[in-house]
Amino acid sequence: MTDVVPPSALSEIKLRLLCQDDIDSVKVLCSDWFPIEYPDSWYHDITSNKKFFSLAATFRGSIVGMIVAEIKGRTKVHKEDGDILASSFPVDTQVAYILSLGVEKEFRKHGIGSLLLDSLKEHISTTAQDHCKAIYLHVLTTNNTAIHFYENRDFKQHHYLPYYYSIRGVLKDGFTYQDHVKAVLHSFRCRNPLLHWRLS
Repeated sequence: MTDVVPPSALSEIKLRLLCQDDIDSVKVLCSDWFPIEYPDSWYHDITSNKKFFSLAATFRGSIVGMIVAEIKGRTKVHKEDGDILASSFPVDTQVAYILSLGVEKEFRKHGIGSLLLDSLKEHISTTAQDHCKAIYLHVLTTNNTAIHFYENRDFKQHHYLPYYYSIRGVLKDGFTYQDHVKAVLHSFRCRNPLLHWRLS
């Protein structure tokens, strides 16, 4: 997208769930945003499998940002993040794992990433109710932009993961970041009291 982004861009953003018609667009965006190459099956899953919360932010009909997350039981968390929640939590306690969050370069710093993250929290608060207790994600240790984004939104570094990523055949280190849901639901509602008006 080459048009100049207006300062009021956030007010024109619409949110909708991804669908299979979006696969080609999402592939282009992900190849632009992320160094990881996702298989075709991943794009099919995130646009059709209801276990994923896959939300697009659109501007005048074009996708300019998206978030993909999976809400799952704490017993299904991978071994390296098994202590995201204390073992004292009930077996049916859930966590939300952010697989992907990205915004087109020219639309960054307009609040779209925050809107997408807040939308995930809203989804958790209305569907998972009291069962989901944490949100977590993985990030390259060298991705300072993403690290600052999450740290500015109350996420804390939880683990250092050496050689966690394979980027074009080269092993790279990662971090796990987490945020406890109970502490964030009130604050995000205060920041975006009109959030639900933008859903379409």
